[in-house]
Amino acid sequence: MTNVLFESIQLRDLELKNRIMLSPMCQYAATSGCASDWHLMHLGQFMVSGVGLMMIEMTNVQARGRITPHCLGLFDDHCEVALKRVVDYCRQLSTTPIAIQLAHAGRKGSSSPPWQGRKRISPDSGGWQTVGPSAISHSDRIPAPMELSVGEIGDLVDDFVASARRADRIGIDAIELHGAHGYLLHQFLSPLANQRDDEFGGSRENRMRLPLRIFDAVRDVWPEHKPLGMRLSGIDWAENGIRIEDTVAMSTALKQKGCDWVDISSGGISYSEEISTGPGYQVPFAQQIRAETEVTTIAVGMITDPHQAEAIVANGQADMVALARGLLFNPRWPWHAAIALGVELEYPDRYQRCAPTNMNPF
Repeated sequence: MTNVLFESIQLRDLELKNRIMLSPMCQYAATSGCASDWHLMHLGQFMVSGVGLMMIEMTNVQARGRITPHCLGLFDDHCEVALKRVVDYCRQLSTTPIAIQLAHAGRKGSSSPPWQGRKRISPDSGGWQTVGPSAISHSDRIPAPMELSVGEIGDLVDDFVASARRADRIGIDAIELHGAHGYLLHQFLSPLANQRDDEFGGSRENRMRLPLRIFDAVRDVWPEHKPLGMRLSGIDWAENGIRIEDTVAMSTALKQKGCDWVDISSGGISYSEEISTGPGYQVPFAQQIRAETEVTTIAVGMITDPHQAEAIVANGQADMVALARGLLFNPRWPWHAAIALGVELEYPDRYQRCAPTNMNPF
């Protein structure tokens, strides 16, 4: 039986053995931005899970770009050494390609972890002054960020470049830039967060300027054979926010610059959002972008059933699927999906005895 979900896909020189990606998921387990033993366990299990691409969580390019004081970073030598330890460990487990998502939280930073209520942490309690494209708060319950100056925007571009260089040094195979979920690059793209009157605000073209500039700068230093993609929010789910037409335009511009994929999520820009969720609720955004731009597209969002995932790629709604909570709940999801779809997978040597086709009791 032929199943598109388990067909290989080529991204520049990187060949993925199937169309399943581990979506980047914040773990809030770092110390001063440095990866910990938790990351050895968390990422190691997915190296033997059968995914085609293992994506490291949102990893921040500045200390003040973290969501919480416990978020992962790649902004100094200590962070680089700590993450290299994790990557080197993962390389011992399998040949699964490893990607990383580079980001900056912007005005959504300096907060406590989800299980502590995502409360804002003040600078005198171990937090920091947040920044954004404009001095507009994410909600009326938290202070407004400081508007980034043009000089600070230049520094931000440099810091994305520096983190990309670090990612290359530690052996990362691919980078995804985070332009979704209400974080800084999404804030620049959305008129709900960006009300600047300079070259980085106003028109859609101006609001796209910084994310595209960062893409160009990272692409210039990222090795030519390694792919570079971007996560975008399809819509803002809020009045006067990003519409699908805006994300189509951004995806078109990215493709023209050599972007290797767009990973389409949605929302996150405002507490006033009214999101209609359900299985595959964001897939139509990916489908429209893929149809109108022909860029390689990844669908994400409540994709949990193997037949659902197969239909998404087989019907041309997206080229790949990304799973987050589904893989957290079941790290062997690709194995079980293969069984459901009638596909035989290769198991790690030490786990071969559990393969359904292996009936040897010893």
